[in-house]
Formats: sequence, structure tokens, C-alpha cells
Amino acid sequence: MSNINEMEFENNEELDDEGAFITLTDDDGNDVHFEIIDLFPYKDSNYIVLIPFEELDDEVVILEVINPDSDDAEYLSIENEALLNDIFEEFKRRNADNFDFAD
Repeated sequence: MSNINEMEFENNEELDDEGAFITLTDDDGNDVHFEIIDLFPYKDSNYIVLIPFEELDDEVVILEVINPDSDDAEYLSIENEALLNDIFEEFKRRNADNFDFAD
């Protein structure tokens, strides 16, 4: 997958019985499909946790969301590794009953 520094939201979020899905466009113009796992505020910012829909990987993608309630929402990579780890720990805390996290 291409480097995801900034991705634009295509307003095609779909909700169905299986979950919520979005398509983001990466810096190279490639569409990447994700399942939304969680969206939550943390330390005055909003973050979204995604799983790539077409990959069989157990890793999640965490992005900062700018203007989450707008059609102009932006999704930005988190460069600060300590912050990224803190956000992931918050995600694990919030979803301890939904997922089996391996340490």
C-alpha cells in the first residue's frame, strides 16, 4: 500500500449489518477501502481506527480526523510514535470486550 500521509475522504461511508466502510484516496491517487473499527476523541483531537478491507493483516491504521462531522473531513497520519502508542492503548481500553489483543 502507498504511504498514507494525508488521505481525502470520499463521502461514501456505508453502514450495513456488517459494519461501516469508507474509501480513502492516498497521496498517489489510489483508492484504499477500510472497515471502520472505532472513532473517538482523545486529547482534544479525533482519531479513527481502520482495518484495510482488502488485506488479511491484523494491523490497524490509526489516523487523526480533521473536521469529522463534515463532508470535508481529512485523515492524517500520526507522525509522533509516542502519541500513536497512546492512542492505540486508548483504543485497546475502549474495545477490550470486543477484541482479543495480543501483547
